[in-house]
Amino acid sequence: MLPLIISTLVFLIGVAIIYWLHNQYHLDIIVEPVPSTTLRAKGAAPLISVCIPARNEERNIGRCVEAVLAQDYPNFEVIVLDDRSTDATPGVLRDFAVQNDRLKVLQGADLPAGWAGKPHALHQTTKVARGEWLCFIDADTFLVPQALSATYAKAVETRADMLTLMTFQILGSFWEKAVMPLVMTALSVGFSPRKVNDPSTRDAIANGQFIFIKRTVYGAIGGHERVKDQIVEDKAISEQVKWNGYRLVVADGMQVASTRMYTSLPEMWEGWTKNIYLGLSDHPSMLLLGAFGATLAVLAALALPAWPLLGLTWLLNGGGWQAAAVMAESALLWAYLLRVRAGVAQKMKISGWWALSTPLGAGVFAAMMLTSAWKVLSGQGVTWKGRVYSKK
Repeated sequence: MLPLIISTLVFLIGVAIIYWLHNQYHLDIIVEPVPSTTLRAKGAAPLISVCIPARNEERNIGRCVEAVLAQDYPNFEVIVLDDRSTDATPGVLRDFAVQNDRLKVLQGADLPAGWAGKPHALHQTTKVARGEWLCFIDADTFLVPQALSATYAKAVETRADMLTLMTFQILGSFWEKAVMPLVMTALSVGFSPRKVNDPSTRDAIANGQFIFIKRTVYGAIGGHERVKDQIVEDKAISEQVKWNGYRLVVADGMQVASTRMYTSLPEMWEGWTKNIYLGLSDHPSMLLLGAFGATLAVLAALALPAWPLLGLTWLLNGGGWQAAAVMAESALLWAYLLRVRAGVAQKMKISGWWALSTPLGAGVFAAMMLTSAWKVLSGQGVTWKGRVYSKK
């Protein structure tokens, strides 16, 4: 009877955890494509400065800049800072600059002491930006033609001083499809959009892939100079905005912006271990929670496939109805998990069959989390795009 009792407890706890993990992400504010004619009719089209930092982005920068230049918004400028790239990025930017006078390409200065790379790059772009609104986007983020029009319209509608979009994540390779859906689910547990959008709370977060902020507010909080040493500069900026009494809004921007973060397992490993490391370094409680969650993920990745096999082995060795009950519970939990994960996969526009890779994806994500935790505890740093960051 003991194995059945244990199985039943695991089943009930498993159902509760799966339900909780997949019901934490509520993006109530949605940015949908809005044609610029709507803005023209209202007579509202202030200058928007789109600022893009680019360091060794030869793979993405052409598509990114081309999409920004194709915006239907009638009044914008594009400023790209080549942050000391050593690949073909400068040549790609030169070609675009020759063809379009909306684009201004800046050559990044050496990184001063006390500054992190991305804050310094964006700080330089804002020095020449003329817009009433600043739009910071990453070089691996791609906009639909109505993105600026839609974002400005939503910012006005919600009375936002800063609006950040959660972009659609493009998944191409095997490892992206196996791991990224698990990563995005884990991230959704880390913050509540409803709390971020509630002015009465201190919860603040932003997605650095797309940030839209009033120039006056940016100046009032001290801009990127205020957070110059912060690697997770998007969250730091969002905290300065909200904690100083301005309106911060996080919205679903998946219809107007998409991002291709990584294309291979090595890129994903380097990128996410860096992100997790830098995000947890200053938050010991979150570090412990993350490590605990990673341990549970490893156990789940190992136990879930073994559970029905153990039940079958017990049944074949005379376990009777109790063994059959264990098998039924494992099958029901598996069915529930796969159904939920298939829904996540379909929202990310990949086949629901990728739900079957959940144990593998959970194992890889757990390994990234534990590696990051070890780097924090041991005092090791991380390397990103040729720069070493350490919390020593």
